[in-house]
Amino acid sequence: MSDFDLDLRAVEEHIDEELDLEGSIVLGVLDGSTPAEQWIEAVSNGNVLVLNVEGEVNELASGFARDVKEAGGNLVHFRGFLIVTPPGVDVNTDRL
Repeated sequence: MSDFDLDLRAVEEHIDEELDLEGSIVLGVLDGSTPAEQWIEAVSNGNVLVLNVEGEVNELASGFARDVKEAGGNLVHFRGFLIVTPPGVDVNTDRL
């Protein structure tokens, strides 16, 4: 039988690095009353936004959508909600 050398501490350190996500899921309303800078800051801090859209989504998100996309984040409009994720957090739409 051959020797199998597995360093579990190294694996745990690697897993911790890979899953080092900070942030929360932030629920809110996208109605134009919150400045775009606040949404950008929330996403920049690693938060996922789930925003109930009250109005025209393209108009209401125009102040922050481009910045989020250029930074590597994602925006998905689904059933009256806008989901906004920071870089590294994808929205899987395969089951839609």
